[in-house]
Amino acid sequence: MSMLYKSEYNDLNDNELINRYCTENNNLFLGILFKRYSHLVLGLCIKYLKNEDEAQDIVMQIFEKLTSDLKKHKIEFFKSWLYTYSKNMCLMELRKKQSKLKKDIELQDNKDLFMDSGEVLHLNTEHEEKESTITKLETALNDLSKEQKQCIILFYYKNKSYNEIVEITGFNANEVKSYIQNGKRNLKLKITELQNDQKAE
Repeated sequence: MSMLYKSEYNDLNDNELINRYCTENNNLFLGILFKRYSHLVLGLCIKYLKNEDEAQDIVMQIFEKLTSDLKKHKIEFFKSWLYTYSKNMCLMELRKKQSKLKKDIELQDNKDLFMDSGEVLHLNTEHEEKESTITKLETALNDLSKEQKQCIILFYYKNKSYNEIVEITGFNANEVKSYIQNGKRNLKLKITELQNDQKAE
């Protein structure tokens, strides 16, 4: 019979299992904790995420992170600690989903300027017109400030989120938002100017 099911281990309380896991570095004891509370954690994750498949993925992530985090914290009441820990993981996942949704909406709102692939739009235009639009966009990009150009390229061309751009550039979230919004406005103005100049020729 597997050690996991021996009563001498299953009868250990939560703190005893944690202590044995931390001192012996044996995943057996973490496995017993997982078996003991996985259904409760799954129920909590389903409540927050409203999707059973996503909830199951988060449950596995939670217990995977526990392999290291249990050794970092002094835990007196594991069940209540695990509840808070799991809730925070769910909230982090929701924030990630909301950030992606917000970005997807903004990208959709700006489909008249950029395609999802990061190239210029107007799929129904002729090849020469698309090439001309690409040239205008490249010219317009080069007229932006260094900060605006960097944020525009990361957001639209490299599909980075606001948070990722903050990490890459060192700008704060408000600066990133401002550079993207102002850069987008300046691009439209410059492209319109270039189009008018072309028509006047």
